[in-house]
Amino acid sequence: MPTRPGTHVKYACPVALTVLLLPLAACGSDDADDAPDRTPGKKTAAAETPRSGDQKVTISWKGHKRVYTVHAPPGFSRTKSLPLVVAMHPYPGDGRAAAAISGLNAKADEENFLVAYPDGLNKGFNALLCCGTEDDVGFIRTMTKRLTRTWNADPDRVYATGISNGGDMSYKLAVELPHTFAAIAPVSGGYLGADTEDASYIPKTPVSVITFLGGADQYFASMNKGIKTWQQRLSCTPGRPDTLKNHIKKTAAKCRDGSDVVVYRLPDMGHAWPNGAGGGMSDPTAGVHATDLMWEFFKSHSRTAA
Repeated sequence: MPTRPGTHVKYACPVALTVLLLPLAACGSDDADDAPDRTPGKKTAAAETPRSGDQKVTISWKGHKRVYTVHAPPGFSRTKSLPLVVAMHPYPGDGRAAAAISGLNAKADEENFLVAYPDGLNKGFNALLCCGTEDDVGFIRTMTKRLTRTWNADPDRVYATGISNGGDMSYKLAVELPHTFAAIAPVSGGYLGADTEDASYIPKTPVSVITFLGGADQYFASMNKGIKTWQQRLSCTPGRPDTLKNHIKKTAAKCRDGSDVVVYRLPDMGHAWPNGAGGGMSDPTAGVHATDLMWEFFKSHSRTAA
């Protein structure tokens, strides 16, 4: 199966996005697994200040400046521990693109949760097929630790989603960051690539999955095979498919480790986010609303105690 960068160019994010984050700069340093840089004589940058709205955070991670943006709902207070959704962009893209495509900021304001949008270096994440060589798993681990510590995000209600390269990255995080995510929601992304050929490359702790696959996506066959492999390896038992409007098929499975897998197969959708907010990769005619459905799924899943 070819890598995706060339096909994603047509989905490149416009310079002027219809949904913009309002970044307020904050900095920190996490070169050594969440440990601050204490080089003698080096000025320590101020950490982020948790508050409602959007805040851009820059940290030093393994020699690079890494950026993520946090969105907190109105009335946010650290006195209450809120769920956290990590939302990852396609390639090429950034956190603004993930926010623009998904509409998660509006959902967070309505349902009272935090969203973090990490930026991949050079507009991509080192996911299962592409698009980079950086330790993005370590970076996102550090980011989620900071968010649980500084923003008081609930460590038992941390979730990941993303589209395309970001969707692939969701699967990678589920496998490589045990005891971190309660559930993931890959959109037009897949459990595929060289790493997944090893049967032992599966989550070591329960991570539930809800995913959305377009039948007109050129990667549908590989992504569909990937989610079936995931279910086979985790000994999941699918129920009978439900047929929804637009001939959409929904299947639900319960897995041996207690996790759930829900798959929406949308025959007429391409490489897109079903009924997203825009941003160039939203399909307003998809027939289901992925952001609403994934949040309802997330609400019903908390991390299983080790």
